[in-house]
Amino acid sequence: MPGKYFDELNVGDRFRHGQGRTLTEMDNVLFSALTMNTQPLHLNEDFASRTQFGRRIVNGIFTLGLVVGLTVAELTEGTIVANLAYERVVHPHPLFHGDTLYVETEVLDKRESRSQPDRGVVRLKHLGRNQDGAVVIEVERIVLFLRRPPEAPL
Repeated sequence: MPGKYFDELNVGDRFRHGQGRTLTEMDNVLFSALTMNTQPLHLNEDFASRTQFGRRIVNGIFTLGLVVGLTVAELTEGTIVANLAYERVVHPHPLFHGDTLYVETEVLDKRESRSQPDRGVVRLKHLGRNQDGAVVIEVERIVLFLRRPPEAPL
């Protein structure tokens, strides 16, 4: 399914993205290593077992990237110019190895570009939940979308 153009989005629209993703130990360790994040909460099971979580937690930046990625096919694939900002990122509940992440999106606001008539700015709110429905991340994202070109099929 291709992404949505600016013109196809309305304030209040909600999308429940169908694809979920189960997070593995390898995902977490590899992402932490690639980003040089040596936080023992992600890498050291002995250390993490003595924290309030009782085990390692998934890297929050990985969670953020995955939340955005899970929205691409249904929302932004081929129809955006750029992500302009990520705001109000909160992690109310941790993700653990073996949890599955699902995402919902709401369109909070939109406006036409002031400088480029073929574009528009949209504020989205992504809500990530684990397999039990617990909210594990909330993020507002500002995206520069393309407007539907006249030659684009409907």
